[in-house]
Amino acid sequence: MSLIARTTPDDARLLDVLRDWLPTRRWFPAKGQVAELSAVASFRLAPDVTVLLVRARAGSIDAVLQVPLVLTDGTHDDAIGVLDGRTVLDGAGHPEFLRAWLSVADGPGADVDVRSARVVSGEQSNTSVILPGAHPGILKVLRAVAPGENPDVDVPRHLVAVGWQHVPAPLAWLQAQWPGPDGGLVTGYLGVLAAFVDAAEDGFELACAYAAKRESFASAAADLGAITATMHTALVSAYGVDASDQGPQDVARAVAARFAWALSAVPALSRFADGVGDVVAEVRALPSAPPRQRVHGDLHLGQVLRSHDTWFIMDFEGEPLAPLDQRTRPDLALRDVAGLLRSIDYAAAVGGLTGADAATWTGDARAGLLRGYGGGDQTLLRALELDKTLYEAVYESRNRPSWLPIPLAGLERLAGGDLEG
Repeated sequence: MSLIARTTPDDARLLDVLRDWLPTRRWFPAKGQVAELSAVASFRLAPDVTVLLVRARAGSIDAVLQVPLVLTDGTHDDAIGVLDGRTVLDGAGHPEFLRAWLSVADGPGADVDVRSARVVSGEQSNTSVILPGAHPGILKVLRAVAPGENPDVDVPRHLVAVGWQHVPAPLAWLQAQWPGPDGGLVTGYLGVLAAFVDAAEDGFELACAYAAKRESFASAAADLGAITATMHTALVSAYGVDASDQGPQDVARAVAARFAWALSAVPALSRFADGVGDVVAEVRALPSAPPRQRVHGDLHLGQVLRSHDTWFIMDFEGEPLAPLDQRTRPDLALRDVAGLLRSIDYAAAVGGLTGADAATWTGDARAGLLRGYGGGDQTLLRALELDKTLYEAVYESRNRPSWLPIPLAGLERLAGGDLEG
């Protein structure tokens, strides 16, 4: 079923109730900025359940946000506000919203108990709700919605269809239509319910715990590398490869452009100019590059779960605020491997390792990951890891300056003269 949004007089009135609350949400995209908010349209899922779509614009940000709301009687500690004497609640984890969502969603469905739902804390971009039951699931409410096939719905469905077992299987999904920028209707996804992975440990937290105990992560990393390789094979089976001719020159140009961008934001990176230039030159000299294919696109240890001694890979959405064509564009499979390698460096730092201890632990884990993955062109992999590390340096300098030493240490290894490391 594809819902069709309607515009009603209550849309603007509901938005007025939400104006002060929205900027306080972790998933609000324009943190620290004065955003222009406007009501796009709404879906009425049940008499007391409304999903309001809100357009938020600030600088380069222009996003449509999904806000499920439940109107109820009485007072509530978590109330957003009041409309016509009724209390307005965030509906994402509310049983009434969940019951209504499941009643209109497509897919095989799940036997879950909405009364015992629990919202996952700490998420930045979306809202996930754990639904216990005979066949438990986890519902991802997409906060920034966009037209097209959302990869977090589309990719797992394709992987399951070709027999890959290391992704939580989609159980239900909800499509909808709403007014686009030109006034015409666009179609996209509002959310997806996937099978819940029981007894699961977050991959990044697990790696940090290993680092804190000075315990080798190499074996677990090798398993993850092997499963990542089978994911890439399955993605080729599901989507094929890109026939366009994009070779080493494209990678070299991208890394050079990334360094120019990073240098403008963090001038202290100038000391890596010669090392970056050497990496770019090595890539330019390559005779060819592997064909581009569908990839995860944002793979790191926080996107994987360890359960019953095996790994599951999840969160194929990519950067929610990036245009859909960027998030689904074919790329080099090694970019996913580079993301995991960078995540190992972060796990060592968060786990408290420094200096030689950090170098030994990460070197062991990195070797395990690459051994499990089964290889790949090391020049290309270094370039892709360098690209990711330069991005991290800018991000940390702007958002977490105390973490800037983590990517700087990576740049020392990748472009600081230690080109054999």
